[in-house]
Amino acid sequence: MRLAMVGTRGVPARYGGFETAVEEIGSRLASRGHAVTVYCRGAEDPTMREYLGMRLVHLPAVPRRSLETLSHSAISLGHVVARQRPDVAFVFNSANAPLLPLLRARRIPVAVHVDGLEWKRGKWSGSGQQYYRRAESIAVRLGDRLISDAQGIADYYRDEFGIETDVIAYGAPILDDPGTELLASLGLERHGYHLVVARFEPENHVAEILEGYHASSAQQPLVVVGSNPYEGAYDTRIRTLAEADERITLTGGLWDQALLNALYANALTYLHGHSVGGTNPSLLRAMGAAAPVLAYDVNFNREVLGETAGFFTTTADIARLVEKSEADAEATVSSGQALRERARERYDWDRVTDGYESLAIRLAAGESTHGTASGRRRSARTGGDRP
Repeated sequence: MRLAMVGTRGVPARYGGFETAVEEIGSRLASRGHAVTVYCRGAEDPTMREYLGMRLVHLPAVPRRSLETLSHSAISLGHVVARQRPDVAFVFNSANAPLLPLLRARRIPVAVHVDGLEWKRGKWSGSGQQYYRRAESIAVRLGDRLISDAQGIADYYRDEFGIETDVIAYGAPILDDPGTELLASLGLERHGYHLVVARFEPENHVAEILEGYHASSAQQPLVVVGSNPYEGAYDTRIRTLAEADERITLTGGLWDQALLNALYANALTYLHGHSVGGTNPSLLRAMGAAAPVLAYDVNFNREVLGETAGFFTTTADIARLVEKSEADAEATVSSGQALRERARERYDWDRVTDGYESLAIRLAAGESTHGTASGRRRSARTGGDRP
């Protein structure tokens, strides 16, 4: 089949979960004989035309946070309908749903990966939140199928819109022997530090993690990997907290994947503050590296981690859990090994690709839920309108 993957920054994956999914799934689909086209923006090498068997199409975008994704997706979908005419299109991010009529006009089957509950993210407010809530409704009405990466997201769409989604989680890279040699560049030792890897956005609770760690009596340093391409007050808060505690190190963004693997695999704990997404790729990466996890207590994180992790909601919780992890390092390390086995059993990229391939075959054969959803939002639960 000819398959198009639209709505992300593309590959090679350097930025986030969608890009990792596109790289892992797209490359496997290509190895199975499918013709996979990935639409890219802002690539380090825009002359690259092929990667891991996938054809790359580089197109521009308006360089503003509120317009970047949608503008690039609009140009990309114009290219899809005019030049590609794939058998199936995978569109990532429900924000792109208002562009689906371009595909429907050409009768191109489309599956929309809806991601998490974007309208809950702190970076969107007012009109931004309203846009995402409307975009959800449009995705439900115009997509042939919706993909959710966690059961909690599937439950939301069932409750709010009366529609079933295809639940296809991400995969986890399994690291059995990552080594420790690269840690020397950061002055770190195996199981001798705590780790955060996240974009600096309020719903990822990076500042709260720093506050909780600062209030603790932890002896081991906290290493924070991440940044925000659109810096603001939240970034300033994080930097101020780091400057007030010599135990905290901000590395900025790290694109050396071998070094990131070493950081995950050798951390005493990985603190995961993400709260509004579904199955988070950074969390799966930590699990696959046997990193003991302390996670923000929401249903998505509990779904992924089960009971083999520590959960927090307050800065006091964070301080207590960090101190506990250091007090019994042996038990902490053992919990990370259990999480790796959970990842090995439940989050396999080959099985994820099976799900996408099966869905593509069904869509190409004419399967669709288009027009079957209620399209109603339960205002008593979410405060939304009833379109």
